[in-house]
Amino acid sequence: MQADFVIIGSGSAGSAMAYRLSEGGKHSVIVIEAGGTDFGPFIQMPGALAWPMSMKRYNWGYLSEPEPNLNNRRITAPRGKVIGGSSSINGLVYVRGHAEDYNRWEALGATGWAYADVLPYFKRMETSEGGEEGWRGTDGPLHVKRGPVKNPLFHAFIQAGRQAGFETTEDYNGSKQEGFGLMEQTIYRGRRWSAANAYLKPALKRPNVQLVYGFANRIVIEDGRAVGVEIERRGVTEVVRANREVIVSASAFNSPKLLMLSGIGPAEHLKSMGIEVKADRPGVGANLQDHMEFYFQQVSTKPVSLYSWLPWFWQGVVGAQWLLSKRGLGASNQFEACAFLRSAPGLKQPDIQYHFLPVAISYDGRAAANTHGFQVHVGYNLSKSRGNVTLRSPDPKADPVLRFNYMSHPEDWEKFRHCVRLTREIFSQTAFDHYRGPEIQPGEKVQTDDEIDAFLREHLESAYHPCGTCRMGRADDPMAVVDPECRVIGLEGLRVADSSIFPHVTYGNLNGPSIMTGEKAADHILGKTPLPRSNQEPWVNPRAAVSDR
Repeated sequence: MQADFVIIGSGSAGSAMAYRLSEGGKHSVIVIEAGGTDFGPFIQMPGALAWPMSMKRYNWGYLSEPEPNLNNRRITAPRGKVIGGSSSINGLVYVRGHAEDYNRWEALGATGWAYADVLPYFKRMETSEGGEEGWRGTDGPLHVKRGPVKNPLFHAFIQAGRQAGFETTEDYNGSKQEGFGLMEQTIYRGRRWSAANAYLKPALKRPNVQLVYGFANRIVIEDGRAVGVEIERRGVTEVVRANREVIVSASAFNSPKLLMLSGIGPAEHLKSMGIEVKADRPGVGANLQDHMEFYFQQVSTKPVSLYSWLPWFWQGVVGAQWLLSKRGLGASNQFEACAFLRSAPGLKQPDIQYHFLPVAISYDGRAAANTHGFQVHVGYNLSKSRGNVTLRSPDPKADPVLRFNYMSHPEDWEKFRHCVRLTREIFSQTAFDHYRGPEIQPGEKVQTDDEIDAFLREHLESAYHPCGTCRMGRADDPMAVVDPECRVIGLEGLRVADSSIFPHVTYGNLNGPSIMTGEKAADHILGKTPLPRSNQEPWVNPRAAVSDR
């Protein structure tokens, strides 16, 4: 039970690091995972994505504290509790983020993480099918593709964007993110291509990598150095020793929780829990960020949506087809068209994101209305609202306390009202004339600012992109938790590498950036020279200063 590197968490970043740190056979790696196997159709079948997220077996099942700006609702906050982590229960959407996201990281103190620095890592990790030449990877572990786009509603959505005067993009993960286009999926040969499938399972074939199923209680620190991890396995407490380093990759919720349980965090909070302070880092658990979204749903007057396939019998047919051939509706997550738009003139980058779906449905798989329909998940992605993660008790088994403070910044309300009105404008274009029935949600009666705000308070949900709670920054920044090489400031032999170290939330889904973080962190851990910086210049809208489109 000892290795050179001990990684806590087999999720997006943890799996990537296990793969890279064990390459060449020089170093031994142990990966600790509290969840179990990802075997079975619920995780592996892309079309079944609503299932694993709602299953206690695969999901930590966290809830926020009552959110004061959202009618005191407790918002669901899932994280993967299975090999592959959240990449095994997510929506399989692949978005790198915008160049400005990473330039902002560097401006916030994450030196060496600007877009020019991270682009080579995105290329290293990908095998892109149909991506823009020169901007995409061609031989990496992570397979990325587009859906078959057979449903006419996908084409109507992209055409409507064009009619409304917006840009289109051939590859939003290439030189030009802004615009309407086809969405990319982490799917390979009809299966979910999670970090477990892409990275962890190939790594486990090497003799120097071991997977240990156990619950991490705390990091063992001796004389200011992390030397191991105390875990509970089959009811027995054991210590997994690290010859070189302990690396925490346990999520934006569990990474700060583990640090705090180990005595690393805001001193007053730790003392109030009766935990001995090993390092006073007030930034641990602070700076919690996320994306919010709501579903804008419309009736379809033609029977072209996926509604016909929702009855259990037809779902069984889809499942059987997938099991036999890895084809059919089950081989796609159905998010096959999307848009990345700027909410106003003068913005350098898009800040509103659309996922289009050819059915009116909720995340739990229930139909929104007993009719054919279509919807977008739409959200403002660069919120200034900030929350925190704290301990509920010194008991490692207790859930962390999640306070997001969603919608606590007035700008969020302006932007989300704009999302409602902008979506109406897009859905009113002639491309949808053949399909557009009544508006299901928010509904035609919701028009004024107050009416829209009331709708949002009741219907905004998390897009499940939490990050920022172990922020990366300069070593002299009191609120930074890790330095730009992912080392926990003030301790030896301890790093954090996952979405918790993001200084600022990226624009788009977080799975891609989290895997990139694991890829880049591995080079820092091994003391390798980082990949050479890119000199490629992303597209900038020539009308950006004067127009939102």
